[in-house]
Amino acid sequence: MNMNTKRHLVSIALLSALSVTSLNALADSPKAYGRLDIALTNSDHGFTTQNKKEGTVLENNLSRLGVKGSEKINDDFKLVYQMEVQVNGATNEGSDKTFSARSTYLGVVSDAGTLLVGRNDTVMKSSKGTVEAFALTNAAYSRMIAGQDRKADGMTYYSPTIAGLFTINGTYLMDDNYEGSDETQYALSVVAGDKKLKKSRYYLAAAYNTIGGVDAYRGVGHIKMGKFKLGGLYQHSESQSFEQKEGDSYFVALAYNLNGVNLKVEYGKDKAGFGKYFKYNSAVASSTDYKQATDVDINRLVVGADYKLSKSTMLQAHYAMYDGEYQIDNAGTTIDLEDDNVATVGVRFNF
Repeated sequence: MNMNTKRHLVSIALLSALSVTSLNALADSPKAYGRLDIALTNSDHGFTTQNKKEGTVLENNLSRLGVKGSEKINDDFKLVYQMEVQVNGATNEGSDKTFSARSTYLGVVSDAGTLLVGRNDTVMKSSKGTVEAFALTNAAYSRMIAGQDRKADGMTYYSPTIAGLFTINGTYLMDDNYEGSDETQYALSVVAGDKKLKKSRYYLAAAYNTIGGVDAYRGVGHIKMGKFKLGGLYQHSESQSFEQKEGDSYFVALAYNLNGVNLKVEYGKDKAGFGKYFKYNSAVASSTDYKQATDVDINRLVVGADYKLSKSTMLQAHYAMYDGEYQIDNAGTTIDLEDDNVATVGVRFNF
């Protein structure tokens, strides 16, 4: 056997060893994932668009990159982790930040439940399940109500399923990480059923929130009946600083699967005034008006559809109509909010 042949065999052996090592490392490595979600939107005023711009714009619907995984510690404990960032580079949204923070935490799973430490959706936010018909778009719940928070410097706990029926969950924020906040900030929820309506045909949740200067409680229900999905959310919200700023909000959503096309309609009413449509409306003269508003009455109707081209790619479209009015300190003078009509078509790609 000549020297060149020996070198060739040694090279093959080294490459084979490296390949096996790489495959083993890959099998134990974190899972990388991401999403690109870009939409073309036309709105009268831009009160609810991701970049708060009117006219015809491109929107980034919270595109993201992340890694997540787990590591067994022993027979009783498993370490879990996630690092996720929002990717803002595809559109010009008035910020030079290419990346911004999303859920990033380190946690442990045991028979006693799951405890996560870091940045995460509050259990108030996650209690909505999948009843929100137009989540992650300019027609998301946050345009109408409070409580849709993702907070850092906190702990999130999810209990194991109790009696085979429900879980009890909690979010606690570290007070000293929030300058100027003497309030204990936390959220609690009780959840039953399957939020994706696959393991069971129903989902029920109740939640309470005292975070970000707002006290709120909500109830959620979602049910699947053949090709129909019917759901709703009720919420009462109160300002911790201005006792007259409070009220009820509710949403009712219906979806129907027509040969793979998911047709959706959602009606919402808000009488509290904590959402983005109200906050950014040009009829609201100042931040003081926003904070002290009373007798808020906002209506929203959204119709739309989505369709999966493949396992990873989805087309989506909707048309949203907003209108409303409010008063200041029950002064008796009603102020009409600027109406906003928003039309959107977009593509979502998961990888």
